[in-house]
Amino acid sequence: MRNKVTIHTLHEKMSRRQPLTMLTCYDYPTALVEEKAGIDVILVGDSLGMTVLGYSSTLPVTMDVMVTHAQAVRRGAPGAFLIGDMPYMSYQADLGDAIRNAGRFMAEAGCDAVKLEGGSNVVEVVEALTRATIPVMGHLGLTPQSLAMLGGFKAQGRDAATALAVIDDAQLLEEAGAVAILLEAIPPEVAGIIVDRASIPIISIGSGPHCHGQLLIVHDMLGFFEAFTPKFVKKYADLNSAILTAFQGYMKDVETGAFPEPRHCYTMREGESDRLKKMLAEREPEGQPAR
Repeated sequence: MRNKVTIHTLHEKMSRRQPLTMLTCYDYPTALVEEKAGIDVILVGDSLGMTVLGYSSTLPVTMDVMVTHAQAVRRGAPGAFLIGDMPYMSYQADLGDAIRNAGRFMAEAGCDAVKLEGGSNVVEVVEALTRATIPVMGHLGLTPQSLAMLGGFKAQGRDAATALAVIDDAQLLEEAGAVAILLEAIPPEVAGIIVDRASIPIISIGSGPHCHGQLLIVHDMLGFFEAFTPKFVKKYADLNSAILTAFQGYMKDVETGAFPEPRHCYTMREGESDRLKKMLAEREPEGQPAR
């Protein structure tokens, strides 16, 4: 068991210039391995809508689904700094709803913080959650819940005007009380400016090496999601190929009778098989063979 990672742990590593490690996770078995590896921060992302549930976007994911998955991850990774991702329309419409929904992550799943997308448009939400003692990670740049507004999965801040908007939004989020900010798919030079001006951890997902830490979607980095692969993903394994080989091997063994072998079967205790046959024979009517 490692020491619990807290917001103070993250700040200490940041001050020592030790990069922070962050991955998504959606289930108990994966959480066990991420905990064993010592990942600092785990995000139960609404990306599970695409990677686990097969939706074409993150929008259909609900609070009930998110809380269930967050509970499973917390059971597998008690030491990680756990962040619950606020799903679409769980915080945009009403401050009261935002506090109640964020509170579910904290009370029901044992999260350490919640994440929400947006800049100036969510400042009031960040302030309200902070007053309610709920730590918030902001999320700027490519924000999947805003795909309709962004025109698809496109990098952000690639011209001076939009880059300045991201920089200003980062400052607004920190001033509103955000304890960390995730930057997705923005140029490294823009991320570097934000990092230089920030006093809170800035995490990159596709935003270059200057941030205090890096995040990848676990299904992407393990080669376990093939619908599309963002430019910023580095694959550390090819689980799909390994799993396909295993499935095909299983099918072949079943179809050819190679599985199961005697070593895969339970045996009766010595003499019990003969005793069973005798018992069955005694139950059959006289002169009628056993079926």
